[in-house]
Amino acid sequence: MSFFEKGAVRIHYQEAGSGFPLLLIAGGSGLVPLMAMLRHRAANDSLVDARLLVSVPALEDVFYREELTRLGEGPGLEVHWTLTRRAPPGWSGWQRRVDAEMLASVGPAPSEHPRTFICGPTGFVERAADLLVELGREPGLIHAERFGPTG
Repeated sequence: MSFFEKGAVRIHYQEAGSGFPLLLIAGGSGLVPLMAMLRHRAANDSLVDARLLVSVPALEDVFYREELTRLGEGPGLEVHWTLTRRAPPGWSGWQRRVDAEMLASVGPAPSEHPRTFICGPTGFVERAADLLVELGREPGLIHAERFGPTG
């Protein structure tokens, strides 16, 4: 049974300010609501550990790229990218779809009880949520927003 067969939860930010680490996973334009969370975090000078993983076809497809780079230079936020189609010359980051190894690498560890927010196309969100549960994440701490046809 997949994460979504158990009942999905829509994204809401009140838990994101709880002091627990944040794991934010964006597929393409799914970055938009997660960006609102990151802006709120920055506006409140939050030092909560936050990790963002953005999956896009190519680097030029990243919304808010300059702002994310700037935010990632501040304390407590790590920004990770994976490019699924085209990488620029010299790219040393991931060049594949989100997988279990990537999610484990981005962290934080399940033992830290991170609040996880995933947003993107339906298939992307369902796969990422299922992988997180397989990696030992608590399903009740995974919040998702998906768009497009259901799986």
